[in-house]
Amino acid sequence: MQQFKNEKLEEFNNFIRFRKVAVIGLGVSNLPLLDYLYEKKARVTVFDEKELEEIPTEIMHKINVYEFNYFLGKNCLSNLKNFVLIFRSPSCLPTRKELEEEEKRGAIVTTEIEMLMKMCPCPIIGVTGSEGKTTTTNMINNILKEGGYNTYLGGNIGTPLFTKLDEIRPDNVLVLELSSFQLMGMDISPQTAVITNITPNHLNIHKDYNEYIDAKKNIYRYQNEEGKLILNYDNEITNKMKKEARGKVVYFSSKTRLEDGYIVEDDAVKKCENNLREHIVYGDEIKLKGVHNFENICAAAAATRDFVKTDTIRKALMKFKGVEHRLEFVKNIHGVEWYNDSASSSPTRTIAGINAFPKKDIILIAGGYDKNLDYTPIAKPIVKNVKELILIGQTANKIKSAVENEMKKHKKKVHIYECKSLDEAVDKADSIASKGKIVLFSPASASFDMFKNAYERGDIFKKMVKKL
Repeated sequence: MQQFKNEKLEEFNNFIRFRKVAVIGLGVSNLPLLDYLYEKKARVTVFDEKELEEIPTEIMHKINVYEFNYFLGKNCLSNLKNFVLIFRSPSCLPTRKELEEEEKRGAIVTTEIEMLMKMCPCPIIGVTGSEGKTTTTNMINNILKEGGYNTYLGGNIGTPLFTKLDEIRPDNVLVLELSSFQLMGMDISPQTAVITNITPNHLNIHKDYNEYIDAKKNIYRYQNEEGKLILNYDNEITNKMKKEARGKVVYFSSKTRLEDGYIVEDDAVKKCENNLREHIVYGDEIKLKGVHNFENICAAAAATRDFVKTDTIRKALMKFKGVEHRLEFVKNIHGVEWYNDSASSSPTRTIAGINAFPKKDIILIAGGYDKNLDYTPIAKPIVKNVKELILIGQTANKIKSAVENEMKKHKKKVHIYECKSLDEAVDKADSIASKGKIVLFSPASASFDMFKNAYERGDIFKKMVKKL
């Protein structure tokens, strides 16, 4: 068998040799780049808005050993001048004036994930959305593996893959979860693109909702007529994107009996073609809860149908146990079921979590870092389905106010408790829980007021519950 040679990668390696390259941000996606660029003899300068004492010692040691220049602190980008190539971290948006000025001078401003996609020799499936993208991406990866494919899972999850380019082959498949920050400024799209839904998110960082939506559109904006775009028919914003698509569009829906596409019907996911129904999987055959997860299954099935047969999709879905921190069952304590849904960092995600437990008495623990989101929509499902509400964090007052207004409208009572910490909230939930109830930790908010990220928050919650 002839050995594969990635000519695009070789060309890139030759291009960066002895040239000035900037790396902005010492986050997870950029760290492996430091080793790679050193090995390829690029002249690297590192930028990070953290102060020296905030940078981990081992990272600074590496920078010093490699003899890279570096600028740290809030005004570090004032030194961003005369670079040929700039790798920005996803959180450093391309709209920063320093980046725009360098681009005008002729610099290439990019990200690790964009360069990976531009030089990848195999098919790429990309997934974005405000909710459900991690679960859907993992489902897609599991389905392809069940079908015998060698896959690479990355983007917003997993490990950075740029430094793996030399081992990726044309018959592999790249499966990427893509955030709005990664998509913003990108001028390449995956051959198969999925948008699970779009609702307001990250409005504390994006200029406005339109900028957020526009960033998401890059997942299909640069497809050609051979591209495939999978869209949520029920979401007002994604539904309209069909008009802008260049390739084939496949819809999925949990509310409408589509003639063509993927639907949720009679507690099952089905593929529709010319009004014929092909069964994919029934609800009692899978471990996931909630209509939102049926929608994720629709999207994953649509994304993989060109690669594998329906039977393979079904087998993989039946084995799939879900993703950590997403409606993750933690423990049954004296007949009370505890669930960790820490990844639900917006109201719409928590609404989906609440709706996953119909006819159950729910004790909800919510609240966290404020991303400037509207909490009015969460009030109705809380008043309808939640018996006790325990609030923590910056958004506690916003959620409390919305729920109290809803209670007045419907003359219903939800017991609301305010706690200063997650530890206190878990103790409170334990003290009021009784047999048959559900304790759902679904913050509807980001984690940064108390925790490093949603995963650390979920891990700490699980540890607390397991000690009860």
